Amino acid sequence: MTTAIERQAELDRALVAEYGSPLYVYDLDRVARARADLRAALPDGITLYYSLKANPHPGLVRALREGPGGCRAEVCSTGELASALEAGHPAESVLYSGPGKTAGELAVALAEGVRTFSVESAGDLSRLGEQAERHGVTAQVLLRVNSAAAAATTSIRMTGTPSQFGIDAETLPQLLPALLDVPGTEVVGAHFFPLSNSKDEESLIAEFTATIEQAAKLESELGLPLGMLDIGGGFAAPYSVAGERPVYPNLRAALEKALDTRLPRWRGGGIEIACESGRHLVGDSGRLLTSVTNVKESRGRTFAILDAGINTLGGMAGLGRLLPLSVDPSCHRTGEPVPVSLAGPLCTPGDLLSRSVRMPRPQPGDVLAVPNVGAYGPTASLLLFLGRPAPVELLLSGGEVVSASRLVSSRTDVA
Repeated sequence: MTTAIERQAELDRALVAEYGSPLYVYDLDRVARARADLRAALPDGITLYYSLKANPHPGLVRALREGPGGCRAEVCSTGELASALEAGHPAESVLYSGPGKTAGELAVALAEGVRTFSVESAGDLSRLGEQAERHGVTAQVLLRVNSAAAAATTSIRMTGTPSQFGIDAETLPQLLPALLDVPGTEVVGAHFFPLSNSKDEESLIAEFTATIEQAAKLESELGLPLGMLDIGGGFAAPYSVAGERPVYPNLRAALEKALDTRLPRWRGGGIEIACESGRHLVGDSGRLLTSVTNVKESRGRTFAILDAGINTLGGMAGLGRLLPLSVDPSCHRTGEPVPVSLAGPLCTPGDLLSRSVRMPRPQPGDVLAVPNVGAYGPTASLLLFLGRPAPVELLLSGGEVVSASRLVSSRTDVA
């Protein structure tokens, strides 16, 4: 009788045989479960945005939009906007954010029908206003706030320090009157994003609570319009290692308590509360399948050369460090596990996925699977480096392939 692991390995080998390697496989059923679980952890009525930076594949974006509890799209570029529109998101429901919005991309977004923007500075707001006036429209604005202090001490900090992100909270008393009077814009709320990939639920709750308290204070003391409050994200997921997506059993009650205490009109829809998630919604949906092309010994170390490298597996590109990484060998070789260095195919010593993964000694042709890479995969990688083809990306639904595609780059003359 075959086990679930053996059945998964057999499927992996069959997919590689048909579609080639390296190969990303995304399970849309897992995406649907992640969205349902996050919806259950949030109070009813909260707007949920999917951050396309995690994975802009239009098929994934469409799956997150459709069905009960569908997400809106949060984008940071015209490329992500194009993916959101291709996936069926109405432009007027899209939130456009990011610290480096140029006049050109703002013009594109406004022309497509985007009307809600998160702005990071007075200059960002001024550029938006100029473009909105040229298009004869009024842009709805969330002021992104860089809080002066952090409630949590773990996770990736996005606030409480000098940053390109957001308007420093301590400067808002002086800046706000001018920010509220920029032609072509209407400030309708605030946007906070204090942390990313929170290590624990306690930290997440602390940050959200602090955000709600500060937003209420800005409204009551400074007169900041607060028709909408985006409290950010921070929902975690394992990346490139075995593990389960975390659950948040106490989050709903904690958020309801904080909102009821500081912004009680949220119950009747007097203020729209939003949050956003990327990796938590899609991270555990993806597996990267990669084949061993060669095995060699070098001064006492075993190297497995793979057809996937830093041009395929993102997250480490440009960071100068190795990821923690685990692999599932689909060959099910027997034997004592040995330390194996996993190297990619690129002509650079930096193309090293792991210095020491313990596994039975691999052989050329073996297929390895890297789990939990539905977020920050191909588009977070050095896709164009050394000109190798991008990996094929498959979408599965009910165990069946519903889409197979590959990103293709091309050079275009610019007049």
